[in-house]
Amino acid sequence: LQSVHHFFLTLEMVQRLTYRRRLSYNTSSNRRRISKTPGGRLVYLHTKKVGSIPKCGDTKRQLFGIKPARPKELMSMCKRKKHVTRAYGGCLSSKAVRDRIVRAFLVEEQKIVVRVLKAQESKERLFTQIIHNK
Repeated sequence: LQSVHHFFLTLEMVQRLTYRRRLSYNTSSNRRRISKTPGGRLVYLHTKKVGSIPKCGDTKRQLFGIKPARPKELMSMCKRKKHVTRAYGGCLSSKAVRDRIVRAFLVEEQKIVVRVLKAQESKERLFTQIIHNK
C-alpha cells in the first residue's frame, strides 16, 4: 500500500493546454506546436500551412528555382522568386518548353513539305495539260 502511495506522489500532473484562438477543432487550418515559455509554462503556437511546390502544367512535375509559398505570401514576394528567366518560366518545366518548341518546328516543317508537294503536283498537272492540248 505504501509503494502505491509513493507511486502517486512521484507522478506529476500534466499541464493542460488551451487553444489560443476561437476555432476549437483539430483542423488543417488550426495546426499548432507546443512551446515552452521563459516562465516554464507550455503553450500552443499556431503554425502556418506549408506552401505547395509549383508544378508544371503539362508534365505535372515540380518546377525548380521557384520558392514554395502560400498564395498570400506570393502576393508580396518579388518577381525574381516566383519565376525563372526562360520562356514560360514559372509555368512550364524546361522539358515541356523544349517539347513545345520541337513540336512547333516539326509542324512548320510538315506544312512546308505539304506546300512543296502541292507545287510539284500543280506543275505536273500543268505539264500534262500542255501535252494533251498539243
